[in-house]
Amino acid sequence: MTKFTIGIDFGTESARAVLVRLSDGAEMASAVHAYADGVIDEHLPGTSIRLEPDWALQNALDYVEAVRVTVPMVLAESSVQPEDVIGIGIDFTACTMLPVTRTGVPLSALPEYHDNPHAWVKLWKHHAAQPEANKLNEIAMERGETWLSRYGGKISSEWFFPKALQILNEAPEIYDAADRLIEAADWIVWQLTGVETRNSCTAGYKAIWSKEDGFPSPDFFAALHPRMRHIVQDKMKEQILPLGARAGGLTEEMARATGLLAGTAVAVANVDAHVAVPAATVTGTGRMVMIMGTSTCHMVVGESPAIVPGMCGVVEDGILPNLAGFEAGQSAVGDHFAWVVENCVPASYQAEADARGISLHQLLEEKAAALEAGESGLLALDWWNGNRSVLVDVDLTGLLLGATLATKPEEIYRALIEATAFGTRVIIEAFEENGVPVRDLVAAGGLPERNRLLMQIYADITGREIQVVATTQAGALGSAMHGAVAAGSAAGGFATIEAAAARMAHLKEETFKPQAETQEVYDRLYREYVILHDYFGRGANDVMKSLKALRAEVLAQR
Repeated sequence: MTKFTIGIDFGTESARAVLVRLSDGAEMASAVHAYADGVIDEHLPGTSIRLEPDWALQNALDYVEAVRVTVPMVLAESSVQPEDVIGIGIDFTACTMLPVTRTGVPLSALPEYHDNPHAWVKLWKHHAAQPEANKLNEIAMERGETWLSRYGGKISSEWFFPKALQILNEAPEIYDAADRLIEAADWIVWQLTGVETRNSCTAGYKAIWSKEDGFPSPDFFAALHPRMRHIVQDKMKEQILPLGARAGGLTEEMARATGLLAGTAVAVANVDAHVAVPAATVTGTGRMVMIMGTSTCHMVVGESPAIVPGMCGVVEDGILPNLAGFEAGQSAVGDHFAWVVENCVPASYQAEADARGISLHQLLEEKAAALEAGESGLLALDWWNGNRSVLVDVDLTGLLLGATLATKPEEIYRALIEATAFGTRVIIEAFEENGVPVRDLVAAGGLPERNRLLMQIYADITGREIQVVATTQAGALGSAMHGAVAAGSAAGGFATIEAAAARMAHLKEETFKPQAETQEVYDRLYREYVILHDYFGRGANDVMKSLKALRAEVLAQR
C-alpha cells in the first residue's frame, strides 16, 4: 500500500504544506496560507502601539490557523486517504521564539498581555535585542566561555538568549508570566501533539546547546542577569530530542481540525534551512546547500567539528546524524532585489513590464543579463539588513559605490546580485581556510527557480558548479522526509534520513558552471569587495553605525 507524509514549512510570511509520496518523493498536493498578521514591524495588531526600529513580531495563532487550513486542502486536492498518511514533519524560521503559559497558551493571546509587544512572537529577524547580544558576547569573552568559539566567536541578536534577556530587561512582568520560553518550531509541535518537546537543531544553533556539554552553566546566565541563573531549568527543557525522532502522535483535536487520524506520527521540529539539506540529496561532506530566499542560509557538513570564525555555529548531529553540521548565512538576499523593485524603478519600466505581461523582477533580470560583468561600474556591500556571516553585525548597513547620473536600475539590480554572491564567496573561503572543504554547491528555495542570471553569477563568482534542487519546496519536502523517519519503517516509512533521501530527494539535470572569462573579471571585483568589506565591517570606519545611531536619535525626538 502506497504511503504518504506531510511536511509543513513555516516561513516568514506564510506556511506551505506539501503531501509527498514516500516511494519516489512525488509531491501530490501543496497549499499555502498567508499569516493574517504577517510580519508585525510597525504597529501592534488591534492597537495604536508603534514598534521601535528593528522590531519584527508575529502572531502565534496564525501558525495554528495555517495548519488548520493547509492540511485539509492537500488531502482534498490529492484524494489521499487519512489512513495512508503516516507522518507529519514541520520546519520553522529560527530563532523565532515566544513566551507561553505552562499549558502552551501564547501570552499575546491573553487580554492582560495583548498590548505588550514582548508578549508576542519575536521573529527570526527581530534585531532589537542587539544590546543584549553585545552584553552576552562581552560577558562570555570575559569569562572565557569555550562554547563561544563554536559560534564563530559571536552570538547574534537573532538568537534565543539575547531575545529572552530583552524580555527580562524591558518587560520583566512578561518574563515572570512566561512559564515557558520556547522556539515557535517546538511550540507548533506542542500544539499538534499535546507534548512539549525541544529539538536538537534549534537548541544547538540558536540556544548554545551541545550534545556533549548541554547548555551554558547557571553561573554564566547569572552573570548575564541574576534572574536568569535557572532560565533553562525554569523556563525551558533540558531534554533535547534528535532530528527524526517521534515527538508524539496527533491529538484528537488536531485530527478533527486537519482530517488526519489521531495518533499520526509527528516528527521533532527542525529549522527551515537545515531540514532542506537531505531534501537537496546531500547526505555527506563537501557539498554546500544554499537555501536562497529573502535571506540565505549556507549549510555544509564535515567529518568533525572545526572552529570557523564568523560562522553561525557548528553542531554535532545538527543537520545529519554522525556528522558536524556547519551553518552560515546572509541576512538579506532576495530582500535586496525587492528593495530595487520597490524603490528604484521609474514608471517607464513598470509600463514596459505591464505591456509585455511580465513582472518588474523579470524585466530587471532580462536587462541585467544583457550587461557584461563589470560593465555597470558599480560595486555594492550586501548589508541592507546587516551582516550575519562572517562579521555577525546587524548594525552594518548597505553600500553602493560607483553610481553616476547614468546609472540605471538594472545596473543596481545586478550589482546587488553580485554583492550577495561575493558575500557567499567570503563564507566559502572562511570554511575552506579552516579545514571544511566546499567542492560544489546545491541551491534550493525560491530564487534559484526564478532567477537564472543569479545562479550563473554565483557560479562565476564562487568558481563552483551549482546544482538546483528539483523541488521549489525543499523545506516542506525535508520536513515530510523527517515525518517518514518519525513514522518508522514498520509503518511504511524509513529507518534513517539517509534512506529517505535516497528515495525522496532529487536534483534538476541542468547545472550552472563557471565561465572562465567572466570569472576573471569577478576575481578583480572581488578583491575590491574584500577591501570594502574589511574597511567598513571590521572597525576601520564605523560610519554605518554612526549614521544608524543618528537616525535612531532623530526618530526618538519626534
